[in-house]
Amino acid sequence: MEAGVEELMPRLLPVGDWDLAEDFDPTVPPRTPQEYLKRVQIEAARCPDVVVAKIDPRKLKKKQTVNISISGCQPAPEGYSPTLRWQQQQVANFSAVRQPKSEDEEGWKKFCLGERIYSEIDALPNNENIGIDYMQVGFPPLLSIVSRMNQATVTSVLEYLISWFGEKKFTPELGRWLYALLACLEKPLLPEAHSLIRQLARRCSEVRVIEENKNEEQISALNLIICLVSRYFDQRDLADEPS
Repeated sequence: MEAGVEELMPRLLPVGDWDLAEDFDPTVPPRTPQEYLKRVQIEAARCPDVVVAKIDPRKLKKKQTVNISISGCQPAPEGYSPTLRWQQQQVANFSAVRQPKSEDEEGWKKFCLGERIYSEIDALPNNENIGIDYMQVGFPPLLSIVSRMNQATVTSVLEYLISWFGEKKFTPELGRWLYALLACLEKPLLPEAHSLIRQLARRCSEVRVIEENKNEEQISALNLIICLVSRYFDQRDLADEPS
């Protein structure tokens, strides 16, 4: 071992000098620890300072099978690529899902019922190229939405929609949300929730009487809400008498 290497890597175990010219048979096992250490020293001294591996480049070319792509997503199949307008609309819809706060009454009314019902617009704009515009028709009460609501938010939104229902007509959009919110109410009911659902049941009974054009589907929806309030939430004094 060269002197420069010895200065950088001093010996940790005392090994006497070894005559490299002495016959050295690596096949014969060492007989003592001292002899073992000397043999290690001889082997290290005989190793070249630089070792170059012999590599056949032809073999490497045959075995290169790893394909790495950093170009991003694969393009959509021909004829199925979404338009920029559609993508922008979906981002706006998704953003709206995240926006309403529990105290934002107007925001929740627009969110659940849509601009069409909220602003009492008869005709919807032509959105054939962007799919369903939930800002116009309202968001359905998806599980991914209502499952994120705590009881305070459920109660608040229920209050907003019942307030709306007190002055407006019953719609399928309203019915779906009322059903979903009732499904989210925890028992035993909080006092404010108890008052709200009783108010809801009474309003449903009023609407099914004063409705001029009796619609079987709408009457069934009103009956269902009254049934759930009175019999599931134990407000038996509001229950319909069985026919």
